Amino acid sequence: MKVLIADQINEKGIEELKEVAEVVVHTSITPEELVNDINDFEAIVVRSRTKVTREVIEAAPKLRIIARAGVGVDNVDVEAATERGVMVVNAPESTSITVAEHAMGLMLSLARKISLADKSVKEGKWDKSAFMGMELNGKTLGIVGMGRIGSQVASRCKAFGMDLMVYDPYITPEAAAEIGVEVMDLYGLLRVADVITIHVPLTPETKHLIAKEEMEIMKDNAFIINCARGGIINEEDLYQAILDGKIGGAALDVFEQEPPKDNPLLTLDNVVFTPHIGASTREAQRDAAIIVAKDVKEVLKGGSPKNVLNMPVIDPKTFQQIKPYLSLVEKLGKFLIQTAEGNINELEVTYCGELAKMSNHDIITRILLQEVLNPILTEPVNLVNAATVAQNRGIIITEGKRSDAGGYKNLIKVDMKADANQVSVEGVFSREPKIVMINDYNVDVETKGTMLIAKYKDIPGIIGFIGTKLGEHGINIAKMQVGRQEPGGEAVMVLKVDQNVPHDVVAELKKMIHVYDAVAVNL
Repeated sequence: MKVLIADQINEKGIEELKEVAEVVVHTSITPEELVNDINDFEAIVVRSRTKVTREVIEAAPKLRIIARAGVGVDNVDVEAATERGVMVVNAPESTSITVAEHAMGLMLSLARKISLADKSVKEGKWDKSAFMGMELNGKTLGIVGMGRIGSQVASRCKAFGMDLMVYDPYITPEAAAEIGVEVMDLYGLLRVADVITIHVPLTPETKHLIAKEEMEIMKDNAFIINCARGGIINEEDLYQAILDGKIGGAALDVFEQEPPKDNPLLTLDNVVFTPHIGASTREAQRDAAIIVAKDVKEVLKGGSPKNVLNMPVIDPKTFQQIKPYLSLVEKLGKFLIQTAEGNINELEVTYCGELAKMSNHDIITRILLQEVLNPILTEPVNLVNAATVAQNRGIIITEGKRSDAGGYKNLIKVDMKADANQVSVEGVFSREPKIVMINDYNVDVETKGTMLIAKYKDIPGIIGFIGTKLGEHGINIAKMQVGRQEPGGEAVMVLKVDQNVPHDVVAELKKMIHVYDAVAVNL
């Protein structure tokens, strides 16, 4: 067996791989050379330089695993790998301690004005009074996101004598008690925290999570730190809040545009900057190489890797049989996470029709969990850890079978219970995934683009009012479906729209008389 090392990794990882395979190190390989040479390899290890594209994957008939010696896999076509039954692994835990320590360094630099004092001394000054600092002991730390990195920050800040407050909608009370943190809502945390540190992924839900409104309720002397992803903090609003003295300062390792060219934040003294180096330590790079090397070894020996991001390797015939239902359940998962209000507590999956005859639906259920959990967690959720992550989050998973598929050959039904609502959705695959029922209302919905779902009283004029409101905001309706159980009762409307529906527009719709609920979903 042969393993290609296409980017520079720590020698420890190479030594691991040499125990089971012939290792070829070619860290200057070009895209053209990669396509030509990859056909002879069972595994490839990359960092961020090498792009493992669909063309590369399709040129690699022997390829069994792609290993990214780091966290992100933006340079790997995971969809193409999945279609070919090739596993993709990474090293999500390799940077947890490193990033947490960097956050601590930024926190101390802000609190004690270390970077400013360093600059002053190097300029030949000795102005001690200009650098009065703040003790961390006894201060309140607000952690936004309690994944691997947030948990590591929490343990370190306990040693500094800080009080720990956490915003994470998906942490269970038991987990919080074990870590020793108090769970709060976001606004509650922002009001009490002296220092706020962010450790969540960048998603549509977390884009500009911290903006003008949030900064206005923060303490005047509060510090905010971002070692997660650029874009979670609105940088224009942050600049104005610091300029106005609304908050005390910030420390940023990540930016919306990298490098941050012409960013006004660069002109402020009470902001500490580093060039996206949170994961840049020798130890983290060593650990990343060892972690992915161990996973490659497992696969080459016929075992199961720890950090697989897509489905395990299965034979092509089986994959083709289940492939349509994987794309369907992905769409159902995306629908559910966007309609859930609060924590998801239960998911009941029912396989109907011929699907009920399958002996094992585990891989399909895990795909559903992956789609539901990935948007809300920092650490990647994959087919190996999906069930465990859901269990740790207190989500009850139930699988069932039903011979009746409501006139379809196959159907998947998912019932979700969240803190503040319950949603039932049913889908089929007929040339493409479709949603055919929402909360017991018959529909026929394409699972792509943006849709607005409104529940309302079935009386004349309501449909027109909703359409007019969308028109006022420049939102065009492409398709409309209406489902009802009886005239004059409760009805549901599904609108396919050409533009995204902002949160404030949804809020306006929900305030309309005879409109009971509304939600926008982007599939």
